[in-house]
Amino acid sequence: MMNPLELMKIQPLLEQFQERHPKFIQFFGYAGQNLEEDALVEISVTSADGKKAITNIRIMQEDLELIEKMKGIMP
Repeated sequence: MMNPLELMKIQPLLEQFQERHPKFIQFFGYAGQNLEEDALVEISVTSADGKKAITNIRIMQEDLELIEKMKGIMP
């Protein structure tokens, strides 16, 4: 479980991240509301030199339950 004091320490960092990348936060808000069992989530990262790393997961009911619990503790 996340320590409330640690959460308070990272709160300003999360707010700064949101200011720098508002579309990223909006995307996760949209995607989080539209997740359902058997949905496929794919994430890719392209490094500065063009190398790509891609992974995906299929959402399970247990994942949805975890996400709901996390919504209750995240700012």
